Amino acid sequence: MTTTWQGRRLLVVVAHPDDETFGCGSLIAGAAEGGAEVIVCCATRGEAGELVPGYDTAGRSLGAVREQELHAAGRVLGVGQVVLLDFVDSGMDGEAAPETLVGAPRESVVAAVAEVVKRTDPDVVVTLDAAGGDGHRDHVRIAEATTEAVRREGSGASLYYWCVVRSLLRRWLESLQQVRPESSHLELDLDGLGRPDEEITTVVDTTAHLGRRWEATAMHRSQRPPYDGMPDDLVAAFLACDRLVRVEPAWPGGPVERQLFVRRR
Repeated sequence: MTTTWQGRRLLVVVAHPDDETFGCGSLIAGAAEGGAEVIVCCATRGEAGELVPGYDTAGRSLGAVREQELHAAGRVLGVGQVVLLDFVDSGMDGEAAPETLVGAPRESVVAAVAEVVKRTDPDVVVTLDAAGGDGHRDHVRIAEATTEAVRREGSGASLYYWCVVRSLLRRWLESLQQVRPESSHLELDLDGLGRPDEEITTVVDTTAHLGRRWEATAMHRSQRPPYDGMPDDLVAAFLACDRLVRVEPAWPGGPVERQLFVRRR
């Protein structure tokens, strides 16, 4: 990663504990190693996550377990601050209760993220893909709220969506059918899932940070990584680089970026 991070601030806004590592872990590690102050804002404690079979919570709630894992993984990646919002995991489907990220009024989610943006004053904000990504409704909600919050605050921060491209997602689902046929992800409608490959604006080589990302992944012991049990070539395709879409400032077109854009401020 060649972005000049010294003295800069990166805000990563996600929906659940482990989104920051399973998705953006290499990006976070690279920025931290480059001298950035990294803040992770997580909207929920992942209360509706699927517990690894046989995992012993020792009497704790899953939300409490995952909150602890979020902090542990953050320390490994070099995160300077973790901000937890007070929304509840909405789960993959079903009626969303009013306290959940999807069930709460949209404005309350935007306002909560906007407060974090205002307080931390980031140079770059990275969130999940508002176009649908992997099909989790919480990912869409936090991406939409973050987009509105960044624009509302007018902080001058660059904004990116971290994406799963459609070609890789289809390969992943095909492999998932073989290694984890019980997964709820296989119940998703494939139409529209994943970001079309041609829409990616930014591809960042993350190979130098894979060791730290794997170490952080191991901190999320209660959860099974999405690439667990996948063929080596598919894992390499997912983890060797991060693919993003630049939202702010608007992408001008041309060859894909190889680093994140940081505005002069």
